[in-house]
Amino acid sequence: MGARLDSGDDLTEAHEINVTPFIDVILVLLIIFMIAAPLSTVDVAVDLPTSNAEPQPPPEKPITLTLKSDLSLVIDDEPLARGALAAALDRASNGDAGRRVFLRADRNVAYGDLMALMNDLRAVGYLKIGLVGLESDRQP
Repeated sequence: MGARLDSGDDLTEAHEINVTPFIDVILVLLIIFMIAAPLSTVDVAVDLPTSNAEPQPPPEKPITLTLKSDLSLVIDDEPLARGALAAALDRASNGDAGRRVFLRADRNVAYGDLMALMNDLRAVGYLKIGLVGLESDRQP
């Protein structure tokens, strides 16, 4: 509570709240919660019970299309000509154009050649394309 000294002897109360200490307390609490929240998520070892649910079949064999450095194509382990791409993909996927095609390309293949192959895949109806690379142990 504050008092204001005006001219004269009667003291009047000032009805103003100083919010600076309130903001300081809120900021300190915010910092405490920001530090404590990540620490509250702890992995707990649990021995889970077994289930009698029917096991799901493993996913189908993936379709892997490889673009070699000489720009030749290989689907799974079978070499193919660029003109036979649609037929080979239909054979490998049993006519299901909704299946994902994993695309591998040699490091020395130009970006434009890789994009041309991706456009060829899109033209024959295979829109789900996954690019495959090697995992590195290096940290950025």
